[in-house]
This record gives sequence, structure tokens and C-alpha cells, in this order.
Amino acid sequence: MSKTGETPRFKRVVLKLSGEALAGSRGFGIDLEVVRLIAEEIRDIHGLGVETAVVVGGGNIWRGVHAQDAGMDRATADYMGMLATIINAMSLQDALEKLGVDTRVQTAIEMRQIAEPYIRRRAIRHLEKGRVVIFAGGTGNPYFSTDTAAALRAAEIEAEIILMAKRVDGVYDSDPVSNPSARRLTHLTYRDVINQGLGVMDSTAASLCMDNGIPIVVFNLTRKGNVRKAVLGEEIGTQVGGE
Repeated sequence: MSKTGETPRFKRVVLKLSGEALAGSRGFGIDLEVVRLIAEEIRDIHGLGVETAVVVGGGNIWRGVHAQDAGMDRATADYMGMLATIINAMSLQDALEKLGVDTRVQTAIEMRQIAEPYIRRRAIRHLEKGRVVIFAGGTGNPYFSTDTAAALRAAEIEAEIILMAKRVDGVYDSDPVSNPSARRLTHLTYRDVINQGLGVMDSTAASLCMDNGIPIVVFNLTRKGNVRKAVLGEEIGTQVGGE
């Protein structure tokens, strides 16, 4: 049980943050106030005793898909995107440590001057010691998204759930921005995600979660306290699991 008396439903989680989440309303770059607010959400669940790993994207700095469309080599564009995730990881680490949360950044691309290389057993040990581990550099390979990195790391560290932080409060049957009548889907199977292309995560990531039985909850990160609600097992957003 946590110091607050609340008992989390999950002991070990992976929080997936898009790069865009760190940009706030600007849509690009890093909004340090937004990063601080996200760090506070992470600090709150850390305070509940939840072993927390974070996977960050890099779309606020570099979009490899757009570069590829403009003629850049796909592998080169993807590697540049991986470097962007490391910049984001460092900003989140700084915000967390200013709040008194011990952290480690591990990257799939070695940069020993600023972060540890990704080592599965070391990552697990950090979590067991109460450190927040931030995974950067994607999978370390081009052609794979940071969603796939989140699914892969979750399987490797035996996380109990992936918390997919979005700007909307779940998955809808159509775009809620353009369609006011769009209906939020409260429960989905992995195959729903894969077959219907619902935008939860890409098919490779969803298949990894399905094969390893890792549930996913898609929720609105911008609503204060939602990360805490997710780890306490409250019904928020869209729950993904089962075939």
C-alpha cells in the first residue's frame, strides 16, 4: 500500500508519451511548463509505490515520416527521430529530478556521456530500487515506431500494463474533432485495434501486446490526475485487451 493509503492495481507500468505531448499547445519543440506538469503526474504514481518506466516519442522535434515523404532515406530519417526522443527524455529527466524523483535514462543508441545504454536487467533493477526509468532511442532500429518500443520494453521488463497518454479521452469510432457525434469506445480487443486501424498504436505494437497479454489503457494526459486513476484501476479512457 502507498503512503496515501491508496492501493495501486498495477505494480509495474510503462507510460507511453508522444513527443507532441511535450510540445503542449505550440505543437512543436518542448514546452517546459507542460513537461513539469507531466513530471508531477509521474511523481504522483511514483509516490504510490508504482514501478514506472516511460517511453518517449520525438514527433515534437522531428517527424521521420514527413522527411521520407520529402525524399529522405527512411533509415536516416528514423535514426534522426530516435535522437529526438533522447532530447525529450533528458528534458523529462530534468523535470523529474527537480521534483525529487530519482531517474535513469536508458537509450537504445549508445550515448554514454548523457545516458545509460539499454540493459534489460539493469532497467529492472532501477525500477526495483524505486527509480523512474525513461527509455529513449526507440528500439534502436529504423522502421519501428516508439509505440513498438513501448510494447517491446513492456514485455521485456514484465510490465503489467501500458498507459497510452493522448490528448483525447480514449478511442473514438470517428474523429471527435470533426464529428461531434463520435462515440467513445470503452473496451476494445487487440484484434479490433489491428483490423480497424483505430489509431491506438501501430499493428506491430498491438501484435506484440496481444502475443504477450499486455493490456493497454488509452486516456487523456491533459486531465490532471488521470495517470493516477489509471494505475489505481479506475475506468477511464479506453481499455484494450483480449482477442
